[in-house]
Amino acid sequence: MGFLFSQESLTTLEWILRVVCSFFFLLVTVKIMGQRSISQLRLLDFIIALVFGNIIAHPLSDPKLGLKGSFISIIGLVVLHNIGVFLCLKSKTVRGFLDPSPFPLIKDGQFIFKNLKKAKIPLDFVLLELRKNQVVDVQKVSLALWEADGTISFFLDPKNQAVTPMDMNLESKPFLFPRTIIKEGKIEFDVLREMKKDEMWLKMQIKRTFHTDIKDILLATIDDHGCVKVFFYK
Repeated sequence: MGFLFSQESLTTLEWILRVVCSFFFLLVTVKIMGQRSISQLRLLDFIIALVFGNIIAHPLSDPKLGLKGSFISIIGLVVLHNIGVFLCLKSKTVRGFLDPSPFPLIKDGQFIFKNLKKAKIPLDFVLLELRKNQVVDVQKVSLALWEADGTISFFLDPKNQAVTPMDMNLESKPFLFPRTIIKEGKIEFDVLREMKKDEMWLKMQIKRTFHTDIKDILLATIDDHGCVKVFFYK
């Protein structure tokens, strides 16, 4: 167990043993901390991101440390990460530990307190997420799920959902995706070519419709129908 302690040098095997011990130590530690601490990241990805920075930082800042140990450590972590991903795909037990299934925090407008404790989050955090989703009344929520990446998915009761044109049997307009064609006074020529337009056409549109020059525009977008919208510096 000498590889756990400070030494003048380590063999390749001892470096690998250090990596394996550190990997599983962090895995268990972060799991105990709860998913909220790694919001937006999968558990495995968080561990890798956390360790990679430290591994590279030390030899770059300390001239007494060589890069050999860091390279071995990173290779070892990459191998462990890929093994973890493979086991997630093959083993339901491993997948349940590393990427657990979502579970409800709110059901039929009522909080499930035991699941709040399971997720290790306070009630205020759920209320904050509700406000972010513009939900002011908890009783309007049919289901709220705690996801594996530390986020909450909200599903409103059907009677509280916004009415869509389909519900009213109305014809809806197709979605027109706006692309940035001018940014900070500069033309995005890739977008211009994609829209099968040229610089002369754009300048004429800007001059005729908005009576200004391209250099005076903060942002301009164009949709699939060639409609240009402009936002000026203020």
